[in-house]
Amino acid sequence: MKLFVFKSLEQLLKVCFITTSVLVVSLWTTIGLLQEWSLANIVITNSGLAITCSLLFSYVYKRTLIAFKRASMHLEAVNNDDYCQYAKPAFSEGNVISFHQDLENLSAHLQLSKSRYDQNIFLVYQLIDQLDSPILVFDQHPQLTYANGAFNELFPQPWQIFRNSSPSLLGLELVDNKWRFKAEQRDSKWQIRHSEFIEQGQSHQLMVFVNIESALRQSQLSAWQQLIRVLGHEIHNSLTPVSALAQGLSLKAQGEREKQALTVITERCQHLQDFVSRYASITKPFHLNYQKLVVASIAKRIKGLLKDVHLEVTLETEHIWADPAFIEQVLINLIKNADEASEPNSTVKLIFSENSHSSLIQIVDSGHGFANLNNLFVPLYSTKQNGQGIGLSFCRNIIEHHKGTIELTNNIKPATAGVTVSISLPLMPSTTP
Repeated sequence: MKLFVFKSLEQLLKVCFITTSVLVVSLWTTIGLLQEWSLANIVITNSGLAITCSLLFSYVYKRTLIAFKRASMHLEAVNNDDYCQYAKPAFSEGNVISFHQDLENLSAHLQLSKSRYDQNIFLVYQLIDQLDSPILVFDQHPQLTYANGAFNELFPQPWQIFRNSSPSLLGLELVDNKWRFKAEQRDSKWQIRHSEFIEQGQSHQLMVFVNIESALRQSQLSAWQQLIRVLGHEIHNSLTPVSALAQGLSLKAQGEREKQALTVITERCQHLQDFVSRYASITKPFHLNYQKLVVASIAKRIKGLLKDVHLEVTLETEHIWADPAFIEQVLINLIKNADEASEPNSTVKLIFSENSHSSLIQIVDSGHGFANLNNLFVPLYSTKQNGQGIGLSFCRNIIEHHKGTIELTNNIKPATAGVTVSISLPLMPSTTP
């Protein structure tokens, strides 16, 4: 059973001082009485002993508390993530100096851990910047603290304008512990994945936005590419011996009718092989050579190549960033489609413009429009009698490689009946050329 329980070091020191002082004074009084000292001598001697004990206690008390106070200052610096500040020990030897050495070792270890953690956080932010999907970082409040360059796929302005904005201000809401867009149209397009991480001791939300439409299109394109590869392989394997056999028989044929029939077979085999080769082109990867292009030069070259098309060009901007060969091929395909859909001698409009976050290209025709816009980008689907259904699919593939979008809409007003093809391209490439 414990007789004394001390709640603090100060209390322990005071009790020890009082007890020691009482024992020393009592002992000295006893000695004085045994030696038959006078009362005055006993009082003076005890007073001197009491003063001496008080001074000694005060010195020990202060030095003890100073040792703890200096260690506490070191710990406070560590608590504030300052690992380079050290408190001078109150003693140069013994347990106190060992304790301070342990504190310094702890500071060095925490400094190393913090450096590694900061480096990892820096790498995380570098990785975020390199990803093509929009990624947003919110702090514990929560407020937007960071976003990558793909932020403009969600909103037309730079993310810095929305700094310290709440998720609600960005049109986001938390439902069943899952983030989603409040607007149904946006929510059906984007899937949001979120996780938490700790930065500088505070919890942060990391939101990754996945374009579901783009993923679905990529999945569909992959399926079509696989189908085309299989069909192309089988057709080539079948047509090659048929074509060779027809060519061999045509050399031995005697009658004109037989030769003509074999020639037709050879020509149709070659046509089918060319047909399959054209479809196979959409399965091949390609690399973009970004350049800053003068739109006036692009329009001039297209006019020179499409002399039979009545093309009206409007230039509301001077430059676009794109691959010159691919963007010209896209525009030629779309302008040809627009001209074929229009009445004879009708004008096709080509408009170059830009807004705060993208370059815009529009091709406007005066045809009858489309009854069904949903299947236009599906490979093998065509509204033309002799169409092969790869033109628009090829165009969208090129534009999406530019990190842009392409959209077809029917013109509403009767005075401008027809279709408008709208192409949106980033003002600057996502990577430096």
